[in-house]
Amino acid sequence: MRPMTTSAATTDFPPIRRDRLHTLQMNLGYLCNLACTHCHVEAGPKRTELMDAATMDTALEFIAAQNIQTLDVTGGSPEMHLRFREFMRDAKALGVHLMDRCNPTIIEEPDYEWVPAFLAEHEVEVIASLPCYTADNVDAQRGKGVFDDSIAALQKLNALGYGQPDSGLTLNLVYNPGSPSLPPPQDTLEQDYKRFLADRFGIVFDHLFTLANMPIKRYAHMLLREQRMGEYMQLLRSAHRPDNLASVMCRGLISVDWQGYVYDCDFNQMLSMPLAGGGATHLRELVDYDFAGRAIAVGDHCYGCTAGQGSSCGGALN
Repeated sequence: MRPMTTSAATTDFPPIRRDRLHTLQMNLGYLCNLACTHCHVEAGPKRTELMDAATMDTALEFIAAQNIQTLDVTGGSPEMHLRFREFMRDAKALGVHLMDRCNPTIIEEPDYEWVPAFLAEHEVEVIASLPCYTADNVDAQRGKGVFDDSIAALQKLNALGYGQPDSGLTLNLVYNPGSPSLPPPQDTLEQDYKRFLADRFGIVFDHLFTLANMPIKRYAHMLLREQRMGEYMQLLRSAHRPDNLASVMCRGLISVDWQGYVYDCDFNQMLSMPLAGGGATHLRELVDYDFAGRAIAVGDHCYGCTAGQGSSCGGALN
């Protein structure tokens, strides 16, 4: 069944259109070993939504037909999907660059010891969540003990070559603010992360991505509970920078949910906002579709991507 949709008719966010499609982002399901307060997906250990094999097979057909350059898998914890390894192997055979949005604590869970070696063997770019470099802040957002488990997991990735110069194994970290505020300058914070993690734990990594928290799902519930939604939305609107529109991720990416429905971005997916213009919305109906020049569905939450230095799946925009 097609998901219910959310209207964006009242937004004053500027209209934007697609460039060439190069990235397929797939949410393999909402199952996760954590239930973080900032999670716009509302993932957690009790979620049962997982992508079926037919949709994964369609995605492989789509990658080949559209000459997709990057497969970006997310969740939940995508590694918890029983077909994760098979799917990633098949995609690698198509010559696509693989990215795994990894909650590093999964590596410390029983039965997931295989994760680091598998990712290294298939040269998967790892994008690991670490919303701060201090234990108190991380555990406050993600749960007790998460910081220690994250450090142990990152050290295991480093031991296999991740983040090491000339290894070909890319390790990027992700920062989210703990409060309703914009992220600090990415370059400055990256240097702080690198210095602290290297000095204290011997950890190295390639880049830090700073992401603004989106006023969606669990984070939106927190803002409403604390009566700060209006304040946060005003912050995003007032910090809007039109030059960020040229670099927002939705220009070259589509997002696929666990059922196979297609959206302009991961955030629109969580709001059940279909592709602009309606029409076919399931991946199997779009295998040969030309996305270039198509309008992008926008809403007030899009200000989260254009505020300040900008925010995308690849970090700051400028």
